[in-house]
Amino acid sequence: MSHALPITVDPLPYEGLLDTRPLAQVDLVVIHCTELPDLAMARRFGEEVRYASGTGNSGHWYIDRDGATEQWIAPTRTAHHVRGYNPRSVGIELVNIGRYPHWLHADHQAMSVPYPDVQLDALVALLSHLQKTLPALRWIAGHEDLDRDQIAADDDPSVLVSRKRDPGPLFPWDVVLARVGLERLVP
Repeated sequence: MSHALPITVDPLPYEGLLDTRPLAQVDLVVIHCTELPDLAMARRFGEEVRYASGTGNSGHWYIDRDGATEQWIAPTRTAHHVRGYNPRSVGIELVNIGRYPHWLHADHQAMSVPYPDVQLDALVALLSHLQKTLPALRWIAGHEDLDRDQIAADDDPSVLVSRKRDPGPLFPWDVVLARVGLERLVP
């Protein structure tokens, strides 16, 4: 099923402080999940300044569970969404509770909320749009594919947990890859 692609553009306050880049530099899209309960909380998190540059952590696009799609950072700007790959990538955040609110607790690593079909349809529509507007786009990866660091659990430092697990085990890679012409990048 094809999903219409209305995108609400609502730039984060610091968007103009992020580095610019040519669209031809972008060859990778990284799929994330917010690991927060809703889009409003994700927005508050995205607006938080975390760096001396006056910027914070954010994806470029956010897709809510009902398929509503928002652009918070222009693709011509380098957002902070994945360590080591930001200059060459754009980030898409899917609203999903993930491991919230105990992301790094040893006994809270399961991700049990599936992605609704309407959200996945909106993702496929956005990816199809990006393939037309980003001339070098070839690769797709999950945040968990690119950031594999293991860190001490917050509640039990003797246990290591994944720093990033998104989009997680319930993300239907086979379905999405069958619908878009991108190759999965798993370093």
